[in-house]
Amino acid sequence: MNRIEKLFSQGKSYTAYLTAGDGGIQKTLDAALALIKGGVNMLEIGMPFSDPVADGPVIQRAAARALHEGTSLQDVLWLAQEIRKQSDIPLILFSYLNPVLSALPSGFLQKAKNAGIDGLLLVDCPLEESHEIRKLCEGQDLAMIYVITSATSLSRIQKISQYAKGFLYYACRKGTTGMKNALPADFSDKMQAIKSLVKIPVIVGFGISTQEMAQQVYDQADGVVVGSFFVKALEDGILPSSLTGLADSLL
Repeated sequence: MNRIEKLFSQGKSYTAYLTAGDGGIQKTLDAALALIKGGVNMLEIGMPFSDPVADGPVIQRAAARALHEGTSLQDVLWLAQEIRKQSDIPLILFSYLNPVLSALPSGFLQKAKNAGIDGLLLVDCPLEESHEIRKLCEGQDLAMIYVITSATSLSRIQKISQYAKGFLYYACRKGTTGMKNALPADFSDKMQAIKSLVKIPVIVGFGISTQEMAQQVYDQADGVVVGSFFVKALEDGILPSSLTGLADSLL
């Protein structure tokens, strides 16, 4: 049983997202360990990219800062290795396709696995374009994770779930990432329909930024993802160590 399977066999996921290298890679490490101390049991490590089309202003700015810092793929792997020395939670690389494609010839997926990465989530890679990289992930025992959205048809969700490993990431609202005040009005109906179709866990992100929202998701899905809320707190100057209390306050 791998780390992702083990997590969901024991309960639900409280997943946090951080942009690697925002404020320096050591700051990201400190933030990650603080979030884990606050109850986070799965971490998405965002690989900074110059054209993050699925992300809103908060994570766009974080990616720009990380790139300005000179954050490299090697830094991302170092981060995973350092987290792995202190925690056994699943680590997911959250990326766009181009950075991963450019790194494949250098054996990046094997290096990622060796660094302690458990899965790969390519937010802009549709099922039809993912065959090659999915096979490469299978060869390294990395979970290929797919994104579904509120606009994805139920028949397509069912098809995607047949190829997905680990879990499905449900982006519960149209548009980009970013903090919101409430879940979409049709969230419960959508979740019930999705859960009736798929056999693997479904975790929910995009806009989760209050305790009420997080708890609503947690009650109906297999896990919740909080990203922009933590990234914005760091942008506003919170000490990484203070993320422990912030994470604990949401769930």
